[in-house]
Amino acid sequence: MFTAILLDKNDDGATSARLAQLDERALPADGDVLVRADYSTINYKDGLAITGKAPVVRSWPMVPGIDGAGEVIASSHPDWKAGDEFILNGWGVGESYWGCLAQRARLKGGWLIARPPGMSARTAMAIGTAGYTAMLCVMALEEQGVAPDSGDILVTGASGGVGGIAVALLANRGYRVVASTGRLAEADYLASLGAAEVIDRAALSTPAKPLQKERWAGVVDSVGSHTLANAVAQTRYGGSVAACGLAQGMDFPASVAPFILRGVRLIGIDSVMAPPPKRVAAWARLAKELDADKLAAITREIGLAEALVQAPELLAGKVRGRLVVNVNA
Repeated sequence: MFTAILLDKNDDGATSARLAQLDERALPADGDVLVRADYSTINYKDGLAITGKAPVVRSWPMVPGIDGAGEVIASSHPDWKAGDEFILNGWGVGESYWGCLAQRARLKGGWLIARPPGMSARTAMAIGTAGYTAMLCVMALEEQGVAPDSGDILVTGASGGVGGIAVALLANRGYRVVASTGRLAEADYLASLGAAEVIDRAALSTPAKPLQKERWAGVVDSVGSHTLANAVAQTRYGGSVAACGLAQGMDFPASVAPFILRGVRLIGIDSVMAPPPKRVAAWARLAKELDADKLAAITREIGLAEALVQAPELLAGKVRGRLVVNVNA
């Protein structure tokens, strides 16, 4: 038996979420690696699944948790054996396949990557998909030639998990980072992560003019909607915008003007289905470049029961940084 968060759909269509004791035999049979998930985390998508605020769950009942880190118990996959340490991010886990907000999971070996040497399961989940996505954004900007001497980098949603880690990573590489947040009381916290300047998200969250004063050499945006439209309209000639989230909305009420008059590049960042080589590269860089003290400042540890409480708080924008879930607590 093992403990898990279990989601089900009530007769009225609402989502119910509870802690449950499950038999290992209840795990879906289509995975080829049985794992012990020591730590998981709550991402925005997990919050949507647990609360039922959006139809992200594709199959019922469901164990949420798009991230996991722990140890392989048994495997019929050629790349994995008992005792191997793994990281899981995405691949539809927690949506279509049972996830890692649980003490056990049965997963497909092709979804897993090896934990970088010396990285604990807890550290991996303090980083989680949020940090992995932030690194993919940094890598995308670098691939487009955005360098520390190119100019200011805007990070939106900076008080969240993706934003906070993006600020820390970029500042560590010598970029001047401007952090946008709806919680200006967090200015000192963002400065401690490396932000050179903090601005109110209200300046970016209203309908955008097609072209605005050129400000940003690059942007990491986890917000979408009007915020992304304004960020694009303010990006300098030849600059690049890495878009990875939709906290404000899925719409993009923008103009083509920045793309055809300034050569701005909008790059979509997908962390869910990214190929293994890109994942391995991102995690190797995270292991080397993410300051441990800054990660600790971003992170709070909770247990499975508290994850149920924190999910709606996360969606409401009331959670600073990262929540790492100790599935045994």
